[in-house]
Amino acid sequence: MLKELAPSLLSANFYDLKNDLSILKEENVRYLHFDVMDGMFVPNISMGIPVLESIKKNTGDTFILDTHLMVERPERYITNFKNAGADILTIHAEATLDFVEVISIVKDQGMKAGICVNPETDIKKIDDALGVADLVLVMSVHPGFGGQKFMPYVLEKVKYLKSKKNENNYKYMIEIDGGINIDNVNDVLDVGVDIVVAGSSVFKNDIRENVKSFNNIIKKYN
Repeated sequence: MLKELAPSLLSANFYDLKNDLSILKEENVRYLHFDVMDGMFVPNISMGIPVLESIKKNTGDTFILDTHLMVERPERYITNFKNAGADILTIHAEATLDFVEVISIVKDQGMKAGICVNPETDIKKIDDALGVADLVLVMSVHPGFGGQKFMPYVLEKVKYLKSKKNENNYKYMIEIDGGINIDNVNDVLDVGVDIVVAGSSVFKNDIRENVKSFNNIIKKYN
């Protein structure tokens, strides 16, 4: 399984999103991390279905649309995001009553299904989902806002997930999101992260050079 960079579009230039996506395409970025916030599960509101649909329509299969739902009762929107073009749909364990059932519904719709935990959530809460999830996302900041500082204690959760994966031959990818930059990306890759989500550290200043810097590090782990 190749390790990958997933730029978070929350930090992109929405006035010139086409240009930002073109640069990512030219740099062979495969994953786009698409954050959806409802103002209830997190105290902020972000982009939604029309933006995702537009990106899919105009980029086709160029990118894997890694869609992260920070919304209450995400089961209400599964079909909508499928129709809009989401490839991976990740829900929060804290946002629904039966996340294992919701994961099954996502997979039945033909998407890969992810489960996410906030920094303060006990990682063992999602043990029942590990055998069915395609992706497990560990938040390394409190969800809802960009530009926060990385919380290193969540690396223990990554180690736990890596251990459970090896012990049980699970197939999920391990993703981390929040405060990742060139200075700490080695730390998350060392403990077993497969997909590195990065926002401001990709889109601030020179996108092309930022992606190159990340990928020069990531390729050493592949």
